[in-house]
Amino acid sequence: MAATEESASKADKERNLRVLLADEDEPALDDLSRVVKELGHEVIARAVSVDEASDEIVQEQPDVAMVKMHDDSEHALELIEEIVEEAECPVIALMNGENAEFVSAAAKRGIQAYARVERAQDVQAAIAVAVRRHAEMRELSEEVEQLESALDRRAIIERAKGILMERQSLDEKAAFALIREHARSNNRRVIDVARSVAEGHALLPKEG
Repeated sequence: MAATEESASKADKERNLRVLLADEDEPALDDLSRVVKELGHEVIARAVSVDEASDEIVQEQPDVAMVKMHDDSEHALELIEEIVEEAECPVIALMNGENAEFVSAAAKRGIQAYARVERAQDVQAAIAVAVRRHAEMRELSEEVEQLESALDRRAIIERAKGILMERQSLDEKAAFALIREHARSNNRRVIDVARSVAEGHALLPKEG
Protein backbone atom coordinates (compact mmCIF):
# COMPACT_ATOMS: atom_id res chain seq x y z
CA MET A 1 0.00 0.00 0.00
CA ALA A 2 1.33 3.45 -0.92
CA ALA A 3 2.17 5.85 1.89
CA THR A 4 -0.68 8.20 0.98
CA GLU A 5 -3.17 5.33 0.86
CA GLU A 6 -1.95 4.00 4.18
CA SER A 7 -2.27 7.46 5.75
CA ALA A 8 -5.78 7.81 4.35
CA SER A 9 -6.71 4.40 5.72
CA LYS A 10 -5.47 5.34 9.20
CA ALA A 11 -7.33 8.64 9.03
CA ASP A 12 -10.55 6.85 8.11
CA LYS A 13 -10.22 4.69 11.22
CA GLU A 14 -10.00 7.84 13.32
CA ARG A 15 -13.15 9.48 11.91
CA ASN A 16 -16.86 8.72 12.22
CA LEU A 17 -16.37 6.47 15.22
CA ARG A 18 -19.13 5.10 17.42
CA VAL A 19 -18.34 6.41 20.88
CA LEU A 20 -19.41 5.43 24.38
CA LEU A 21 -19.19 8.29 26.89
CA ALA A 22 -19.01 7.67 30.62
CA ASP A 23 -19.08 10.29 33.37
CA GLU A 24 -20.30 10.34 36.95
CA ASP A 25 -22.12 13.61 36.22
CA GLU A 26 -25.12 13.34 33.89
CA PRO A 27 -25.20 17.03 32.84
CA ALA A 28 -21.49 16.91 32.05
CA LEU A 29 -22.21 14.24 29.46
CA ASP A 30 -24.10 16.84 27.43
CA ASP A 31 -20.99 18.99 27.04
CA LEU A 32 -18.85 15.98 26.28
CA SER A 33 -21.35 14.75 23.69
CA ARG A 34 -21.22 18.10 21.95
CA VAL A 35 -17.42 17.98 21.72
CA VAL A 36 -17.45 14.45 20.33
CA LYS A 37 -20.13 15.25 17.76
CA GLU A 38 -18.26 18.37 16.64
CA LEU A 39 -15.29 16.13 15.91
CA GLY A 40 -17.48 14.12 13.54
CA HIS A 41 -18.11 11.08 15.70
CA GLU A 42 -21.37 9.45 16.77
CA VAL A 43 -22.29 9.17 20.43
CA ILE A 44 -24.02 5.80 20.57
CA ALA A 45 -24.22 5.39 24.35
CA ARG A 46 -23.85 7.30 27.60
CA ALA A 47 -23.25 5.89 31.06
CA VAL A 48 -23.04 7.24 34.57
CA SER A 49 -22.70 4.06 36.62
CA VAL A 50 -20.45 1.04 36.19
CA ASP A 51 -23.49 -1.17 35.55
CA GLU A 52 -24.75 1.20 32.87
CA ALA A 53 -21.36 1.15 31.18
CA SER A 54 -21.31 -2.65 31.17
CA ASP A 55 -24.82 -2.86 29.71
CA GLU A 56 -24.08 -0.33 26.99
CA ILE A 57 -20.89 -2.10 25.96
CA VAL A 58 -22.75 -5.38 25.49
CA GLN A 59 -25.57 -3.74 23.52
CA GLU A 60 -23.66 -1.23 21.40
CA GLN A 61 -20.11 -2.57 20.94
CA PRO A 62 -18.52 0.91 20.64
CA ASP A 63 -15.45 1.73 18.55
CA VAL A 64 -14.05 3.96 21.29
CA ALA A 65 -14.91 4.56 24.94
CA MET A 66 -14.21 7.80 26.77
CA VAL A 67 -14.33 8.23 30.52
CA LYS A 68 -14.44 11.75 31.94
CA MET A 69 -13.10 12.37 35.41
CA HIS A 70 -15.32 14.78 37.32
CA ASP A 71 -15.13 15.14 41.10
CA ASP A 72 -14.79 11.50 42.07
CA SER A 73 -11.60 10.09 40.54
CA GLU A 74 -12.26 6.67 42.09
CA HIS A 75 -15.58 6.40 40.29
CA ALA A 76 -13.89 7.33 37.01
CA LEU A 77 -11.24 4.68 37.61
CA GLU A 78 -13.95 2.09 38.33
CA LEU A 79 -15.60 3.01 35.03
CA ILE A 80 -12.30 2.68 33.20
CA GLU A 81 -11.59 -0.69 34.79
CA GLU A 82 -15.02 -2.04 33.85
CA ILE A 83 -14.84 -0.79 30.27
CA VAL A 84 -11.31 -2.07 29.70
CA GLU A 85 -12.38 -5.48 30.99
CA GLU A 86 -15.63 -5.67 29.04
CA ALA A 87 -15.03 -3.77 25.79
CA GLU A 88 -12.97 -4.68 22.75
CA CYS A 89 -12.14 -1.07 21.99
CA PRO A 90 -9.61 1.58 23.02
CA VAL A 91 -10.37 3.54 26.18
CA ILE A 92 -9.51 7.22 26.66
CA ALA A 93 -9.45 9.18 29.90
CA LEU A 94 -10.62 12.80 29.76
CA MET A 95 -10.27 15.51 32.38
CA ASN A 96 -10.30 19.21 32.99
CA GLY A 97 -6.80 20.53 33.50
CA GLU A 98 -3.87 18.37 34.52
CA ASN A 99 -3.97 15.51 36.98
CA ALA A 100 -0.84 13.36 36.83
CA GLU A 101 -1.98 11.11 39.66
CA PHE A 102 -5.23 10.26 37.91
CA VAL A 103 -3.48 9.67 34.56
CA SER A 104 -1.02 7.31 36.22
CA ALA A 105 -3.79 5.36 37.93
CA ALA A 106 -5.84 5.23 34.72
CA ALA A 107 -2.83 3.99 32.74
CA LYS A 108 -2.42 1.10 35.17
CA ARG A 109 -6.03 0.16 34.46
CA GLY A 110 -5.48 0.01 30.71
CA ILE A 111 -6.28 3.31 28.98
CA GLN A 112 -4.62 3.87 25.60
CA ALA A 113 -4.58 7.70 25.77
CA TYR A 114 -5.76 10.72 27.73
CA ALA A 115 -6.63 14.34 26.97
CA ARG A 116 -7.87 17.58 28.43
CA VAL A 117 -11.45 17.97 27.35
CA GLU A 118 -11.29 21.77 27.03
CA ARG A 119 -9.62 21.56 23.63
CA ALA A 120 -11.34 19.52 20.94
CA GLN A 121 -8.11 19.05 18.98
CA ASP A 122 -6.54 17.38 22.01
CA VAL A 123 -9.47 14.98 22.22
CA GLN A 124 -9.13 14.09 18.54
CA ALA A 125 -5.39 13.59 18.94
CA ALA A 126 -6.06 11.24 21.86
CA ILE A 127 -8.53 9.29 19.72
CA ALA A 128 -5.90 8.89 17.00
CA VAL A 129 -3.30 7.68 19.50
CA ALA A 130 -5.73 5.32 21.22
CA VAL A 131 -6.98 3.74 17.99
CA ARG A 132 -3.45 3.10 16.76
CA ARG A 133 -2.19 1.75 20.07
CA HIS A 134 -5.18 -0.54 20.38
CA ALA A 135 -4.59 -1.89 16.86
CA GLU A 136 -0.91 -2.46 17.63
CA MET A 137 -1.76 -4.26 20.88
CA ARG A 138 -4.26 -6.48 19.06
CA GLU A 139 -1.71 -7.37 16.38
CA LEU A 140 0.87 -8.18 19.07
CA SER A 141 -1.65 -10.32 20.93
CA GLU A 142 -2.45 -12.25 17.74
CA GLU A 143 1.26 -12.80 17.10
CA VAL A 144 1.71 -14.12 20.64
CA GLU A 145 -1.25 -16.47 20.21
CA GLN A 146 0.18 -17.76 16.92
CA LEU A 147 3.57 -18.32 18.54
CA GLU A 148 2.02 -20.12 21.50
CA SER A 149 -0.02 -22.26 19.12
CA ALA A 150 3.09 -23.14 17.12
CA LEU A 151 4.96 -24.04 20.30
CA ASP A 152 2.05 -26.19 21.47
CA ARG A 153 1.99 -28.05 18.14
CA ARG A 154 5.72 -28.61 18.29
CA ALA A 155 5.46 -29.96 21.84
CA ILE A 156 2.74 -32.43 20.82
CA ILE A 157 4.76 -33.68 17.86
CA GLU A 158 7.87 -34.04 20.00
CA ARG A 159 5.90 -36.01 22.60
CA ALA A 160 4.46 -38.30 19.92
CA LYS A 161 7.90 -38.89 18.42
CA GLY A 162 9.25 -39.74 21.87
CA ILE A 163 6.52 -42.34 22.41
CA LEU A 164 7.19 -44.00 19.05
CA MET A 165 10.96 -43.91 19.59
CA GLU A 166 10.57 -45.66 22.93
CA ARG A 167 7.91 -48.21 22.06
CA GLN A 168 9.02 -49.08 18.53
CA SER A 169 12.78 -48.60 18.87
CA LEU A 170 12.93 -45.89 16.24
CA ASP A 171 15.25 -42.94 15.90
CA GLU A 172 13.81 -39.43 15.83
CA LYS A 173 13.82 -39.13 12.05
CA ALA A 174 12.07 -42.45 11.55
CA ALA A 175 9.47 -41.63 14.22
CA PHE A 176 8.53 -38.38 12.50
CA ALA A 177 8.47 -40.09 9.10
CA LEU A 178 6.03 -42.65 10.50
CA ILE A 179 3.72 -39.90 11.77
CA ARG A 180 3.92 -38.03 8.47
CA GLU A 181 3.29 -41.09 6.30
CA HIS A 182 0.34 -42.15 8.45
CA ALA A 183 -1.13 -38.65 8.12
CA ARG A 184 -0.73 -38.67 4.33
CA SER A 185 -2.17 -42.13 3.82
CA ASN A 186 -5.20 -41.33 5.99
CA ASN A 187 -5.72 -37.79 4.71
CA ARG A 188 -5.11 -36.31 8.14
CA ARG A 189 -2.93 -33.52 9.44
CA VAL A 190 0.39 -34.37 11.02
CA ILE A 191 -0.61 -32.57 14.23
CA ASP A 192 -3.83 -34.60 14.50
CA VAL A 193 -1.98 -37.90 14.13
CA ALA A 194 0.68 -36.76 16.61
CA ARG A 195 -1.99 -35.73 19.10
CA SER A 196 -3.64 -39.18 18.85
CA VAL A 197 -0.30 -40.82 19.60
CA ALA A 198 0.58 -38.37 22.39
CA GLU A 199 -2.81 -38.84 24.07
CA GLY A 200 -2.56 -42.64 23.86
CA HIS A 201 -5.36 -43.09 21.31
CA ALA A 202 -3.16 -44.63 18.66
CA LEU A 203 0.17 -46.42 18.29
CA LEU A 204 1.18 -46.37 14.65
CA PRO A 205 2.33 -49.59 13.01
CA LYS A 206 5.82 -49.63 11.62
CA GLU A 207 6.10 -49.20 7.91
CA GLY A 208 6.92 -52.46 6.22
